[in-house]
Amino acid sequence: MRILVLGGTAEASALAAALARRADIDAILSLAGRTSNPRPSPLPTRIGGFGGIEGLARWLAEQRIAAAVDATHPFAATMSGNAAAACARLGVPLLGLRRPPWRAEPDDHWIEVATMAEAVPALGTSPRHVFLTVGRLELAPFATAPQHSYLVRSIEPIGDALPLPRVTELRARGPFDEAAERALLEREHIEAVVTKNSGGSATYAKIAAARALGLPVIVVARPKKPAVAEVANVAAALAWIAGQQRALMLRGV
Repeated sequence: MRILVLGGTAEASALAAALARRADIDAILSLAGRTSNPRPSPLPTRIGGFGGIEGLARWLAEQRIAAAVDATHPFAATMSGNAAAACARLGVPLLGLRRPPWRAEPDDHWIEVATMAEAVPALGTSPRHVFLTVGRLELAPFATAPQHSYLVRSIEPIGDALPLPRVTELRARGPFDEAAERALLEREHIEAVVTKNSGGSATYAKIAAARALGLPVIVVARPKKPAVAEVANVAAALAWIAGQQRALMLRGV
């Protein structure tokens, strides 16, 4: 059974590892290519875009993909939309492996906004030391607020994505430890944190550290993704794949 896994998350990596051990599964991992040095995978890996819905539909047909799992980042709305449309066109079953979002706890000081652009005015007009953990592709809106000092953490170099005088770049990849995150926030005199509501455990430590220090956290809501069959963890995804295998056997495919 040939399966496409659209990856880019810890869940995708865990699913890839599980599928690589299966002799009855022929899986391919697809990565968008936004990270120049992705974690190695035990599955054959395709890197780069497909060329929109048409390109993805053509690739699915050529590769005789029997089922697909969308385990992309919660903010990868375009890829998820293309996958839903292409799979629906060909009748290829599609599962969304979507981890739950973070939820505010009683001691959190969250300011929830709908978009990255709305996060900028939420910082206020007075100069602040701001910790940006939103990815290098989401930095541009903050150029309209040059009064702040920014500590930007990114896996990839940010280049000229935020061309302001008071920007410090920190290159790092999670998971992160709460004690280390708290030490970072204190050392850099951070007064506000900006993050996407990515969910999961790999980067949650900054949320816990901000809570402990009483810092406000501006949380950008997830974009809406297509309504497809959905599970929240790898075990449930493997159960769904097993169901697809049974369905294929019953159809004699």
